Amino acid sequence: MWKIGDIEIDGRVVLGPMSGYTTPAFRDFMKPFGVAVSYTEMVSDMGCIHGMDTTRAFIEYPPNRVTGVQLFGSRPENLVKASEFAMKVNPDIDFFDVNMGCPVPKVNRSGSGSALMKDPKLCGEIVRQLKRNCDVPVTAKNRLGWSSGTINFREVIRELEEAGVDAIAIHARTREERYAGSPHYDMIEGLRREMSVPLIVSGNIYLLEDAIEAQRITGADGVMVARGGIGNPYLCTQIDHYFRTGERLRNPTVSQQVDWCLQLADAVIEELGTDAAMRRLRSYAPHFIAGCYRSREYRNMLTQIQSRDDLVEILERIRLKLGDDVINNDGRIDQPTV
Repeated sequence: MWKIGDIEIDGRVVLGPMSGYTTPAFRDFMKPFGVAVSYTEMVSDMGCIHGMDTTRAFIEYPPNRVTGVQLFGSRPENLVKASEFAMKVNPDIDFFDVNMGCPVPKVNRSGSGSALMKDPKLCGEIVRQLKRNCDVPVTAKNRLGWSSGTINFREVIRELEEAGVDAIAIHARTREERYAGSPHYDMIEGLRREMSVPLIVSGNIYLLEDAIEAQRITGADGVMVARGGIGNPYLCTQIDHYFRTGERLRNPTVSQQVDWCLQLADAVIEELGTDAAMRRLRSYAPHFIAGCYRSREYRNMLTQIQSRDDLVEILERIRLKLGDDVINNDGRIDQPTV
């Protein structure tokens, strides 16, 4: 058990914010698998200030404890206004998170995301003003630094802690690296012992062993599952169960993956309507069968689905061939059924 401000967190699994993925339906789907904390997709401060419908849609969601709204922007006063708007739209927001780690150029050009790490004092001032004006906890998510030549995460952490931040998530790469290569957990070895607030670690958590190793090296309170959880929700269950009991759960079967994909599909259809849901599911569904025998062919088919019936037909074909096979850690089934 650990805390974000005064909120007790029961579990180590944190579902990372991912644009185009972590919608309310996806968060609700993932939570029963052992997710203790979730974030919304990134929410623009200016979108909040101007009351844009697309921005409002990110903030209007039914309670899914514990969930934070992730804001991005570069000016403290604008982020404060954004938080005020968000709380009016949704008084059930548990906490705000400030994105200081997004490496996308169009975000960085405005001085937001990872660009904030170029100015540690500004990072601290953003959190300080949000804390001064919000009645909920404030967290931040950052990286090691802007580039290999500007590794300054400790300086940023110091400013954030002095500003009263309630927790910090760190992605163990620089902005320059984006998502390429291996994360540098060795650079944040024992970091939690240096900090006065909870630490969440992020970067390449695709397997249970990844989570175990990242937590062992850093001492983190939480482990963030992001891309590794898309199409593999049971990873969250494996991580949660291990840290509670020390037991390593067996990987799921292909048939279980099919069931979960259909469960998510129905939730997304209910949330978005059929046409919009199909566009979203063309991205979600292929991940559920990645690595299966003939998976490239099936994945290509899933990227072209037009209806729920299309989805069901393809998935049931996969279940008929491979349903009882167990997914390997490398994403392949134990014994491909020929």
